[in-house]
Amino acid sequence: MLGEASTTEIARKKDAQGLNENRRAAKEGGSVAGNARKELEAKTGAAVISQQNYLAKPEALENSALQDKPGKVAKKK
Repeated sequence: MLGEASTTEIARKKDAQGLNENRRAAKEGGSVAGNARKELEAKTGAAVISQQNYLAKPEALENSALQDKPGKVAKKK
């Protein structure tokens, strides 16, 4: 959630237009969220990402016909 919020704010402040500017805003927003996660883990001594809070991909999406369509990037399993 922090990554999305950060990206949105950065894109708005920089008045990002088009794919390249929005891609840069997304990278910056992701860095903000990544740095926050690392700092929280350092201060608490506990991992933020774990097996307990991992949500498996719904089976309907996993078996989707869209997964292997041209132009779509198939994710590694």
